[in-house]
Amino acid sequence: MKAAVFHQVGAPLSIEEVGISKPGPREVLIRTVAVGVCHSDLHVIDGSYPYPGPLVLGHEAAGIVEQVGAEVRTVKPGDHVVTCLTVFCGHCEHCVTGHLSRCVSPETKRGKDEESRLTYVQKPMPQFVNLSAFAEQMLVHENACVAIRRDMPLDRAALLGCAVTTGTGAVFNTAKVRPGETVAVIGCGGIGLAAINGAALAGAGRIIAIDMLDSKLELARQFGASDVVNAKSGDAVKQVQELTRGGVQHSFECIGLKQTAEQAFAMLARGGTATIIGMIKPGLKIEVDPYQLLHERRLQGSLMGSNRFPVDMPALVDFYMAGRLKLDEMISQRIRLEQINDAFDELRRGELARSVIVFDQ
Repeated sequence: MKAAVFHQVGAPLSIEEVGISKPGPREVLIRTVAVGVCHSDLHVIDGSYPYPGPLVLGHEAAGIVEQVGAEVRTVKPGDHVVTCLTVFCGHCEHCVTGHLSRCVSPETKRGKDEESRLTYVQKPMPQFVNLSAFAEQMLVHENACVAIRRDMPLDRAALLGCAVTTGTGAVFNTAKVRPGETVAVIGCGGIGLAAINGAALAGAGRIIAIDMLDSKLELARQFGASDVVNAKSGDAVKQVQELTRGGVQHSFECIGLKQTAEQAFAMLARGGTATIIGMIKPGLKIEVDPYQLLHERRLQGSLMGSNRFPVDMPALVDFYMAGRLKLDEMISQRIRLEQINDAFDELRRGELARSVIVFDQ
């Protein structure tokens, strides 16, 4: 199959032939229809999160099931599916207590003595976060995908695989925003816009979008922001405190920087919670004023929106089909696989919300 292959940090991805195995007993072979270009992939390309090459990146995808293994029960050939990198076993402590995104069971992967799911020049190739979606096909464990209704456009469904599930899930599942509460979202890329949309769906009373680009702030209004703050025009924390007369009950950091994570905590009202969604470079330390902790302010992380994706994603599809979840507006451009390096250049500039690779049908 054709795939975009990462070889080393700083080098462009190359379009090459990659081998793919047949489905094992609990595996699903998916024809990739669409895949989003996400910052998490860029972190690997630029070296912030080191991975050895060669490797097929990509993790925000939707497609159509082609084959299933003998023991697969959740999907069948012809099903339209969305994939999720947080594959789960279904019976570990995390899974049985409802925290599917925390599962780290090795049984969803192939063993060292088994044939690799992917090969490159006839040699085993590791799979990126259980998916490796920048390719014409994906071979995944059945608990890495969920079937969705067939009238859902798959180029928009792909966004549910990471950005939208991560952003809305952080609001619904991790922070549990309640109707009437005040929310601030730092960073209005794909995940930030999803968090804003999620806060609106949750009934937040006031939603403040924070970014440094007026174009993104205008887009944030379309997704449900009631107020916008341009961080270039002054201290973002002070602006939020002035707007709210003391701070917000929930803040969401959607960029992955030390400075913005600290700002997320600093803009909280007493009893408020800052949820860090962005991928901060490993090894960096976040500094907070311990006195603020005495006022019951909290700092927490969110892994892929604390998702229960077999339930969450079909619900998000229904929100979209009902006109309540905005996905069309999030897609800045649709491109071919061969244009993937241009999409990552756009992502570095930070001017677009989301590029989606669409495969020929």
